[in-house]
Amino acid sequence: MRSELLNRYSQGVCIWFTGLSASGKSTTAAALARIVLEQGRRVTMLDGDVVRTHLSKGLGFSKEDRDLNIRRIGFVASEIVRHGGFVVCAAISPYRAIRDEVRAMMEEGRFIEVYVATPLQVCEQRDPKGLYAKARQGLVTGFTGIDDPYETPLQAEITLDTVANSEEENAFLILDHLIQRSLVDSDMRAPSLKAL
Repeated sequence: MRSELLNRYSQGVCIWFTGLSASGKSTTAAALARIVLEQGRRVTMLDGDVVRTHLSKGLGFSKEDRDLNIRRIGFVASEIVRHGGFVVCAAISPYRAIRDEVRAMMEEGRFIEVYVATPLQVCEQRDPKGLYAKARQGLVTGFTGIDDPYETPLQAEITLDTVANSEEENAFLILDHLIQRSLVDSDMRAPSLKAL
């Protein structure tokens, strides 16, 4: 029994955050990664913006280039999962078909889609990079949520509200989901944090 549990918890898992720009994907993903790391499990963080500057440098924002960027992130994530790693990915990944393609790269049950369901109006108010303002002025084209679609997940395992909940509260919601599905040990949720 113990070896079965150890084997289950040592298997990999990918937590895939998707949502509009400025929805809170990276912030919540970083909070989750920090909590998991503090509990003694190694975590790999793949942020769409960071990957774009290194692994996908030179790609534009056409649908084909966006899909290729997501496919690359998905491939790296699937290799980490295949080798027993815990990987957290935060990428707009606006198109449902490519998200489903990434899901199919991993063993069933090892890809957890997290939809960060922040309303467009809130994302525009946050706008830390000023991209929504530029898109509204026509200075940036093909911007997700403005003049390029964001296809809402139909069956995300988790949907987050970043208006009502803090990033840490949302991170613990995800952690609770992982515990319920026996993807991480219940000890992962430190006793002092159970009140959140």
